[in-house]
Amino acid sequence: MKANRTLSMNKDTHAQVGIGTLIIFIAMVLVAAVAAAVLIQTSGILQQKAQSTGKQSTQEVSSNLMIKNIEGVRAKTGTALSSTIDLLKLQVALNVGSSPVDVNQVVISITDGTIAHNLVYAGNSKSYGAVMTDFSASATAATNLEKMLTVGTNPTQFYTVDRIRDEDSSFSQGNPVMNTGDLITVYISTTSTTAAANTAIGSTTGDLQTSELSLVPRTMVNIVLTPESGAATVAEFVTPSSYGVKENVQLYP
Repeated sequence: MKANRTLSMNKDTHAQVGIGTLIIFIAMVLVAAVAAAVLIQTSGILQQKAQSTGKQSTQEVSSNLMIKNIEGVRAKTGTALSSTIDLLKLQVALNVGSSPVDVNQVVISITDGTIAHNLVYAGNSKSYGAVMTDFSASATAATNLEKMLTVGTNPTQFYTVDRIRDEDSSFSQGNPVMNTGDLITVYISTTSTTAAANTAIGSTTGDLQTSELSLVPRTMVNIVLTPESGAATVAEFVTPSSYGVKENVQLYP
């Protein structure tokens, strides 16, 4: 007779442990992939913001206007001169390495200690709802200066400009954008109420309108040029103790 055979079954769980480990590994890979995607997206956003901030910072540092000289002109009737400075002529250039500056967006704040005005370029229609009365983008600088000095409330709201040096001929009354090397004259009316009775300022003649400012001798004058981007430029000076018989008076520096 054959010997009795005993059959036994072994319980092997190694395969189940291997599957569990595989599931955990796959889950870790998925979590790592999601985390990596989030980090990549976040780093991309931060890079874009850093580039934008860097560009804005560069503009703030480099887009600077520079006031090189300020001359005052007195109103007159014949040879009789007014007792106040009635027109300011600012010689303005760009600092070294500056980006182009749109003068149409430059705000000029001026005060004589009593009256303060925020002036915009004559061709700017945004600040006061319309461009300066009788302004023409195709007119000469002299014509627009005449309109600023002789029409309505123009002297209290606007300033005009004229180019001195513009090698690429890109600066115009309708598109006053300054590039590196450009030099312009900014005209600001400071015609006092008493001086408005005169008939001329420099070569401009007509019915002069008051700016409400009064630049008598020993007046502290503060002028701030604020471009669209970049640091503001400040010029502060005290008018001379006497104007004497001078029609044109050096004020700054």
